[in-house]
Amino acid sequence: MRYHLLTGATGLLGSYFLKDAAALRIPLAVVVRRSRAESARQRIETVLARWEQLIQAHLPRPVILEGNLNAPNLGLSAEQVAWVAENCSAVIHNAASLNFTAKDLESEPYLSNVQGTKNVLDLCRTTGIRTFHHVSTAYICGLRQGTVYETERNVGQPPGNDYEASKIQAEEMVASAEFLDHKTFLRPGIIIGDSVTGYTSTFHGFYVPLKICHGLMNIAQGFPSLAADGILHWFNLTGDETKNFVPVDWVSAVSMRVIANPAYYDRTYHLTPSHSTRVADMAMAIGNTFFHSESEEAEPAEPSGSSSSLFRQTFLNQMQVYESYWRDDPVFDRTNTLAITPDLPCPEVDQEMLAVMCRYAVESNFGWPVEPSRIPALDTSRAAEKLRAIPPANQSAVTSIGLVVTGPGGGDWRLDTVNGKIISIHEGLSVKCREILRLNSQTLKELMDGECTFQQALQRGQVVVEAPQADTSLPLEELMLDYVRLLSKQAARESDRPVNPAKSAAQ
Repeated sequence: MRYHLLTGATGLLGSYFLKDAAALRIPLAVVVRRSRAESARQRIETVLARWEQLIQAHLPRPVILEGNLNAPNLGLSAEQVAWVAENCSAVIHNAASLNFTAKDLESEPYLSNVQGTKNVLDLCRTTGIRTFHHVSTAYICGLRQGTVYETERNVGQPPGNDYEASKIQAEEMVASAEFLDHKTFLRPGIIIGDSVTGYTSTFHGFYVPLKICHGLMNIAQGFPSLAADGILHWFNLTGDETKNFVPVDWVSAVSMRVIANPAYYDRTYHLTPSHSTRVADMAMAIGNTFFHSESEEAEPAEPSGSSSSLFRQTFLNQMQVYESYWRDDPVFDRTNTLAITPDLPCPEVDQEMLAVMCRYAVESNFGWPVEPSRIPALDTSRAAEKLRAIPPANQSAVTSIGLVVTGPGGGDWRLDTVNGKIISIHEGLSVKCREILRLNSQTLKELMDGECTFQQALQRGQVVVEAPQADTSLPLEELMLDYVRLLSKQAARESDRPVNPAKSAAQ
């Protein structure tokens, strides 16, 4: 099994990548940093737990490499770098800073978007990865007008902000990396929430004026309703300007279609809509979130006097960073994208869909409070923590098998064994694995609790055995029992209660 190394897995688009890659059976390893409140593993578990609750199915867990985009080798240990070299065949570089302004070239967004991309490329060079999928943005076009072609990159266009400037630099670095055999560029438009539910976990771009209005309306008790034409007037817009909004679920689906098909590599894809959205419709959706009338033509009373002036000035001050965001978009050529998506058109982002986005944002209070961390009842990493550091006494005597546990607390593990006994456990499957056992965490819990035996689970199809290498005659039942005992002991130690010997014997 060869993994795709993904950055930015906990962001909005990255979270959809996790789900869609699973559907296409694309194995992932993710580089994730620890947050103040959560470990890297907990952050990924929280993302996947939400998907599992939504789709009512167990999902595989990626190999989790705790690291940092802005550190050499992404902050990975020498052992992790060696694992990447042996087991990863491609990178999906999705991590990015969305900051529009920078204090200097050493701060965000340049720190993540330029230096971070350099660090990912350096890791690829070190580990021998030669396939690179780069998530960029259609807005490397900067302030260009007219038609922007997928075949174009830097034609001397002035950027509209530091974010665009940093993404231009990042694309150029990837394009000039001669050691790469395959370079694919995915350039989304302005990513918004889910086309059906409106779900989003980030509130940039389109959501900024909505969030500002929401805050001001909450503060100004009894303040007159906000009208769409007021927003347009404040920014000296006609309303006929257009923006290229794209739902996150469509961007992910198209991206994964590209990544799963080598015939689609080595091209640039503008992941933009067939029909862009009029700024008037965007302003109307935002205005209607706070002002409701029976007719769109009805005009609300405009706020007057000093309160109106204060509201307007406060809004414009907070929107100043995003001033370039409101400009009229160019036309994006979609030749490559259309060629591979005849059956996957971009959903039309009209006023009705934007209203769904607005409602979700307001009803979720713009993602606050933060969703609580999901802590699974069973965590397969516990057994690995116990045996990860034990080196094999005789490498030639070691036989490795793979263990894939889907669902809460699951993961991919390599069990190194000698004479039918597990001597060490390492995250991630390996080309060394002679056989692979697949089951979900619920079945693993049943084995731990003595509710079924290995043979019963095997007969019911709850455990599936794959044999990548021929001539294998490993004592799988004994090895699985050994693993279950290790995990049970570790779980008992952490809960400060003894393992039930009767249940262990029953297994």
